[in-house]
Amino acid sequence: MTTLTANVPVIEPPAWALSQRALLDLLDSGWRLFSDRYARPDGSLRYTGRLSTRDGADDFFEPFFNWPQLYLLGGADDLLPACARHWHGVAGQMTGLGMFADEFEIGYDWFHQGESLLFTYFLTAADPAAWTERAVRFADLYLDPAKGNYDPEHRIIKAPHNGSGGARDGVSGTPAYPWTEAEAAQYGYPLDWLVPDGAPVPPLADDPRLGAEMQRRLGRGDAVGNLSVAGLVCNAYLATGEQRYADWLREYVGAWQRRAEENGGVVPDNVGLDGVVGGHLDGRWYGGHYGWTWPHGLYSIGQASAVGALSAALATGDDRYLDLVRTTLDEVIARGVTLPFGRSDSANQGRWRAHLGPDVDTPTLLVPYRHSDKGWFDYNPIQTSVPLALWHHTGAPEDRARLDALRAAAGYDWATVRPFRDKEEAGHEEPWYAYLCGGNPDYPERILAAAHAQARRRIALLHANAGRDLPEEAIHLWQNVNPVVTEALTQTMWGGPQVVYNGGLQQARVRYFDAERRRPGVPGQVAALVSAIEPEATVVTLVNLSATADRTIIVQVGAFGEHEIVTAAADRAEEGWTGHDTEYIHHEPVLSRHEVAVGGPHLTVELPAGTTITLTLRLRLHANRPSYRSPWEFSA
Repeated sequence: MTTLTANVPVIEPPAWALSQRALLDLLDSGWRLFSDRYARPDGSLRYTGRLSTRDGADDFFEPFFNWPQLYLLGGADDLLPACARHWHGVAGQMTGLGMFADEFEIGYDWFHQGESLLFTYFLTAADPAAWTERAVRFADLYLDPAKGNYDPEHRIIKAPHNGSGGARDGVSGTPAYPWTEAEAAQYGYPLDWLVPDGAPVPPLADDPRLGAEMQRRLGRGDAVGNLSVAGLVCNAYLATGEQRYADWLREYVGAWQRRAEENGGVVPDNVGLDGVVGGHLDGRWYGGHYGWTWPHGLYSIGQASAVGALSAALATGDDRYLDLVRTTLDEVIARGVTLPFGRSDSANQGRWRAHLGPDVDTPTLLVPYRHSDKGWFDYNPIQTSVPLALWHHTGAPEDRARLDALRAAAGYDWATVRPFRDKEEAGHEEPWYAYLCGGNPDYPERILAAAHAQARRRIALLHANAGRDLPEEAIHLWQNVNPVVTEALTQTMWGGPQVVYNGGLQQARVRYFDAERRRPGVPGQVAALVSAIEPEATVVTLVNLSATADRTIIVQVGAFGEHEIVTAAADRAEEGWTGHDTEYIHHEPVLSRHEVAVGGPHLTVELPAGTTITLTLRLRLHANRPSYRSPWEFSA
């Protein structure tokens, strides 16, 4: 493995480096407090109630989803065993509540299962030896037709609700779907054509759109949300390297891609048990469970399609699967309008008002998120995380051009950083992209400051709500007060976006390993900043803030070592910057540029005490088989 040694002195520590290390310390104290106040000694959450519907298991896992991600970034050594304890505790808790069998959800939709499984994926990446058996066992629920989920003849998952119990009939364990008046007012109803406009709206318990018709039409056959199963299968591929997982992804995601091509580029949201789009919806390509009509439209479809396409592309090496997402995005964007958000028919006012802030009344591009018999509706700003994930994977000009066009059409400044939180622990893709384009130079300091503010707010909320015996309807509190905020760290340290929340796998231009402790993450007192992610010039700055302790770090390109470093260039300082001890001031270091050939996914960097190095890496993307292997396993 090629080794570079830093010798440029850290004379004035960069503000971003100090803020980043302080944030890591803050999050370390935060997860410990959450664990102490909200969890039992076995790791389960303090909850004495029951769960009255199929929903809820994800809410027990989501508060911990990014804790092993923090470990991978460089969190405390004891965070990894704490994560495992919480996973086992919550899995046992869900078994006791009748939601799990064999450590996996018995049967629910993948909008929610994808959310809860992020915890498992990050644990597998952090400790493959301990979690590979589960990765295989869980993925095989879908590869093995005998498990009851997958139909290889029609290339469908046989129901929207599925899991360890196989394809599960219906969409609710109750005669009527548990929909509230408030939800109906916000999102409307599935199967909306069953009650014509102007007809009396029946009570929820008697509404055919929520009762037997919903169970019959939406409770069987494939749903677009099942594309998130691809994340589960790709997780097993990364853990084992077995070709059968890549083959399944090629087959299943490829089937959805063909359906999108046959539908004018827009991915349909439902497939009947006979493999025909619209088979249970009178020929409609829309109207399926968690599909285009109800409840979230593009928000859930975009993420599920991205998980499916990115997983297939990663495992097979074939980026053509990404067209599944590209064409859907382009068709929706083409139907956009320029209006102030305050005049839109958005069903998600709270989220976007927080995102836009004072620009809520500024004309901007709004795209339709939903479609029904009445046409396209529910106009919102584009969810930038999806097109950005495409560009991050490919670096392709066409994917960057899409982002640039969206930025140009926005009526607000993409460089603005607002300290809001959203469900995905994300939402700052736009100012990060502006930074990567070179036009937002103080972004690292501002996003880290926003993360500090959000973590401190959540810790205060954690204190205020500790000790409450939560009713079932309030269990989202746990994720709302999760004090681990990682978006700023993934962007600044890894050069990667936050994970696609509905079941995606982490993207990163670089990751780090502590060479001395032989574990993932930066060593203590080391800060890292990725300021460019172009394949021909990925720029990484490493700073050893310790003035007394040497550190050694291994830089890996790609979240899974999938890229190759062709060359690495760095500055070296001439000796003598300290000057003579009789002088009153140091000398500015004189720097010279050096470049070395690397030819692999890893580079060792020695960081003597009080030194920094800025690396310019020329990469070949997707040159290696992606894997959870550590650098030591790569070189074995």
